[in-house]
Amino acid sequence: MKNIVILISGSGSNMLAIVQAAKRENWAAKYQARVAAVISNKADAKGLALAEREGIATEALDHKAFASREAFDAALAQRIDRHATAEAPPLVLLAGFMRILTSDFVNHYAGRLVNIHPSLLPAFAGLNTHQRAIDAGCKVAGATVHLVTPELDHGPILAQAVVPVLQGDTADALAARVLTQEHLIYPQAVVKLLQNQ
Repeated sequence: MKNIVILISGSGSNMLAIVQAAKRENWAAKYQARVAAVISNKADAKGLALAEREGIATEALDHKAFASREAFDAALAQRIDRHATAEAPPLVLLAGFMRILTSDFVNHYAGRLVNIHPSLLPAFAGLNTHQRAIDAGCKVAGATVHLVTPELDHGPILAQAVVPVLQGDTADALAARVLTQEHLIYPQAVVKLLQNQ
């Protein structure tokens, strides 16, 4: 069984979309894969309660309790690796995990560490993507699922979705339209990865 570990920092809407797709599409039978755990760097992340309601194991690991980014990443990797099996290391999905990860962490999970970013990469890496797209006069915006590499938001693209930028759009309105597409493309990208493994 391939164990999937999802990392979150907030509401967990992309995590929930993945968990529900896994159940609806019976990933356990089709791909020998299951969402084994959800880990957050914030104990009060709303997504932890959502995961618990779905019967998923949860854990909080406060990044502020560690002296360095490296120490936090090492502790996080230990918790993730508890979900490894002899046949399969875990697939790690970043779903609104608002921490920049160290190169050692990224390299440890090379090829199986996935992120979703709310822009059409390579455009608008980093934060405030929706307002930056509006300010740049973009006619379209969107979301990208990509493999994570040490360079922030620059890994190989697995999937993208495009939405129009409408006249008078606010960052919040654009973000809401993009999020509906994120919920569709992230589970689809995970399925493609599982099929190719």
